[in-house]
Amino acid sequence: MIKHLLTTGLALASISASVSPLAATLNGQVRTEAGQPIAGALVTLWNEPRNQKETVYTDALGRYHLTTEMTGNVTLRGRAPYFRDINQPLTLGPDDQVDTNLSLTAMTDPAEISATLTASAHASQLPFEDDGVRNTFISQCNYCHQQGNSLTRAPRDEAAWSDTVWRMETYAAYLTYGEHKQVVNILHEGFNGDPIKVLQTYEHSAELSQAKVKEWLVATPMSFLHDTVVGSDGKLYGIDEGSDTIYVLDRTDGSLQEFKMDPEDEPVGGDFVGLQMPLGIFTGSHGPHSMVELDDGRMFITAALSSSIFELNAKTGEFTRYHIPRGFLWRKGMYPHTIRKDADNNVWFTVTFSNRVMKFDTTTHEFTDIGLPSDGPLNLMSDVFMGVVLKVAGLFPHENLHMAFSHHKWLNGGKEILSMPYGIDINPNDGSIWYGKLIGNKIGRIDPETMEIVEFDTPHRGPRRMRFDKDGILWIPSFDEGVLMRFDPKIEAFENIPLPLLSENEYEVPYALNVHHHTGDIWIAANNSDRMLRYIPSEKRFVSYPMPSRVVWFRDFEFTKDGQVCSSNANLPAYAHEDGLPAFVCLDPEYNTTPTQSVAQH
Repeated sequence: MIKHLLTTGLALASISASVSPLAATLNGQVRTEAGQPIAGALVTLWNEPRNQKETVYTDALGRYHLTTEMTGNVTLRGRAPYFRDINQPLTLGPDDQVDTNLSLTAMTDPAEISATLTASAHASQLPFEDDGVRNTFISQCNYCHQQGNSLTRAPRDEAAWSDTVWRMETYAAYLTYGEHKQVVNILHEGFNGDPIKVLQTYEHSAELSQAKVKEWLVATPMSFLHDTVVGSDGKLYGIDEGSDTIYVLDRTDGSLQEFKMDPEDEPVGGDFVGLQMPLGIFTGSHGPHSMVELDDGRMFITAALSSSIFELNAKTGEFTRYHIPRGFLWRKGMYPHTIRKDADNNVWFTVTFSNRVMKFDTTTHEFTDIGLPSDGPLNLMSDVFMGVVLKVAGLFPHENLHMAFSHHKWLNGGKEILSMPYGIDINPNDGSIWYGKLIGNKIGRIDPETMEIVEFDTPHRGPRRMRFDKDGILWIPSFDEGVLMRFDPKIEAFENIPLPLLSENEYEVPYALNVHHHTGDIWIAANNSDRMLRYIPSEKRFVSYPMPSRVVWFRDFEFTKDGQVCSSNANLPAYAHEDGLPAFVCLDPEYNTTPTQSVAQH
């Protein structure tokens, strides 16, 4: 249950730091029906249109404090694990002071409890045959979504599950025929409709009760709001990879702009037109994926589907396209992925399906191509022929012919045929370029002057989106094994820090992390358990922030000037989210930092 559930005699360590003169204030306590306080409960305020919400966490005595600029007919929700939500309608004026206690009823129905548990709890009950199958499932069946609700866990017969797995394979899950059968059996036996019995433990901390989370629902249920960038103007720029759209949110007033890319001469799906539909919800031609802002305000975006880089003028919404040069038989830039800028305001990006890193000179508009080492003969075949296979398959749109051509099937190579350079970052101390091979289980260093490459095996599998801290230490999330890896380039040594889990046998899938350069804290996407994790290196401890919504999948983190950490909730598909839409999410870790006033007693 909740380890900190019944706590008395402790002083409240939090309350609002800054309050707008026109902000309404809500105070109260969250209790059980027996009157006992619930620490760490989530108190969420929805606005009247239900497209924005604000959440705070109760302190050790179950008390909460929330200031808001929301007015009108709003809804206050109380939530805690193993308790039933309560929703209380309120009418708020711009400077109202409201005292409201919330009483939560413990759930007793096993099916009701099971439905509210995180994906990590349900995955912990799957009947994996061995560690190899488990690792394949984690890396190939979790890489862009989780099994967080009944939509993905609905019981099916083996034939229906096989159809589902085949669909996932046409979207680039690399399974052998044998692994396909094993995954089908696991899903058929594990997701059979029976409620699971898992006891999860949520640790309460003083830091938790100081935090506030704001969410803005945007786009459509079919959108894929991949990365979000905090612009120098303070706005959030969300990249809808599924529809070639950039959504721009003004956090001060909630207004939203949309910048739409011109498909130009590209078919829907771009280079991947041969894939099914293609790629499920994808209705665009370019697939904008990752973005970085230069010091002069220009923004550069990787276009994963059309092998391009786009420049965005944020003031006008105009795009300029730069084609990645083609090779003799194939495009060198198959799926340009994560992008970062160097000290000279040039951009570097990984190219996932071509096993390359590229540099783009933002002044001369020239590309520099760096082919990465191939990790064995099957990987070499992928590096040489991937573009040819996709080009031939593209002659027959949506027919999935790439499946028959790929040696991950006919040579039984599975996911190991790929190296998949994924995350990338730049060492602030010497300007060296570092990348991670997600499936190759390596990190590599590129000398920006000589282009010399040195690679290192990672002690844990699945290095994904990694970042440097200001001291030149590289922090790497192990997606496949739920470990935070710390790498010191000076001594070429790793330190491995397991992520905290909510119960035994669970696994975590940290997609990305970022380092706050002022505090040095590491913010990590704990995507299988609907949490943000914060690791404080100086204290060697984690702080866990349960998210207000179920089915959460964060892609990347960025920081606002006042220290908030922002991302986008981008599970694929978006309609599987609890709220049915993608969302911009910002967490303020120091929202409540001063002593409280009285708490409502009625």
